[in-house]
Amino acid sequence: MKTKVFTTVIAASLATTAVADGVVNLYSSRHYDTDERLYSDFEEATGITINRIEGKADELIARIQAEGANSPADVLITVDTSRLERAKDAGVLQSIDSKVLEERIPANLQDSDNQWFGFSQRARIVFYDKTDVTNPPATYMDLAKPEYKGMVCHRSSSNVYSQTLLSAIIENHGEEEARKWAEGIVANFARDPQGGDTDQLRGLISGECDVSIANTYYFARALRKDVKGLSADIEKIGVVFPAQDAEGAHMNLSGAGVAANAPNRENAIKFLEYLASDQAQQYFSGGNDEFPAVPGVSKSESVAKLGEFKADEVDLSKVAKNVPTAQKIFNEVGWE
Repeated sequence: MKTKVFTTVIAASLATTAVADGVVNLYSSRHYDTDERLYSDFEEATGITINRIEGKADELIARIQAEGANSPADVLITVDTSRLERAKDAGVLQSIDSKVLEERIPANLQDSDNQWFGFSQRARIVFYDKTDVTNPPATYMDLAKPEYKGMVCHRSSSNVYSQTLLSAIIENHGEEEARKWAEGIVANFARDPQGGDTDQLRGLISGECDVSIANTYYFARALRKDVKGLSADIEKIGVVFPAQDAEGAHMNLSGAGVAANAPNRENAIKFLEYLASDQAQQYFSGGNDEFPAVPGVSKSESVAKLGEFKADEVDLSKVAKNVPTAQKIFNEVGWE
């Protein structure tokens, strides 16, 4: 059975058919083609058809709010803890009871009220130019030291990955230390914040910067297949999983929750439970070079090449609540 992808116009018709048996209406801001296997295998295993609407996370959250009690949305799936918490705060998710999810998803990767669950992880770590840097930063805090002045590339402060990393630093080290860190990074910029994670890695290849921060899956993808401006010279890039003698490497996640007015609630829960299965967890890793959220599930070859490391196990729901403070700090220190 083939997944149905609805455009914005056609999707409106879902409101009249959403209660049909064997359907789950998925609002997704994940934009990865490799997720197709997740959907098709779920359909084949359950006979439940996935009707998918894609868009940016904030747009989908706003759409579910506007649709209100008549919303056809059953599941919202998106990237980064802050967006999941934003959906919760907006009232577009609901609490669910699932023994499967409680047992398989670690407590720090799920909402305290069971409104969202993490299903894949990415480590946000330090990358550096091995030809120029002989003493790379061992921790996130080290990156703000004066010795790295004029060497650091990073994304803008409006990016959720930037916001969540600073939010985690607030949770682990306190607001004062987080402010000092942000000030130090700004002082160490090699260029104004710009581009995505792949652009930060390309900056190491081009020589624009010597040290950067990016999510692991961008690097692992370039190990697995050709990424323009990156894969050919990827051996030039060194990898540091920060804070291995302290809190561990910062993790962000991709996750999902059941929509507040889900017309197909039981099917929605079945879909979330499927995402926690070994099969789906391996698809996340093999298809998009992510780390499984469920402990013990084997990683793909590209991800395994990154090696073993200690991950920060801070409660990500608490981290998400620090985002407003993180944005305030960014603004005050002049991080564009």
